[in-house]
Amino acid sequence: MARLLVGLVALAVAFYVYALVDCILFARVRVRGLPKIAWVFIVLLFPVVGGVLWFLIGRGRKASKRQVQYRTVGPDDDPEFLGALRADPVSDAQLRELEQQFAEKDDPDTRTDNGRSDR
Repeated sequence: MARLLVGLVALAVAFYVYALVDCILFARVRVRGLPKIAWVFIVLLFPVVGGVLWFLIGRGRKASKRQVQYRTVGPDDDPEFLGALRADPVSDAQLRELEQQFAEKDDPDTRTDNGRSDR
């Protein structure tokens, strides 16, 4: 009889520890009935009964295929972010003017051997 009692106590302690760890590590968004912290206290204060209540009531089911799955998307893969980007506000006329200014500065006829202009 003593062996049976020791075995039942060991089983109860193992169930208590398993229920407590499961409750602490379980995703907060899947907890049902009460807030997660309340379930932790219930499992702590009522070892076997709290664990049974946790598994029957508090522990939510796995996410179904119909539920929306959220994932992080980088900005280069996010169409909303890419749509918010505007093209460079430089007009074609301004671009041609800048290209001409750079061409004038890089013109080899006005340069000397050491890279300075002849001014």
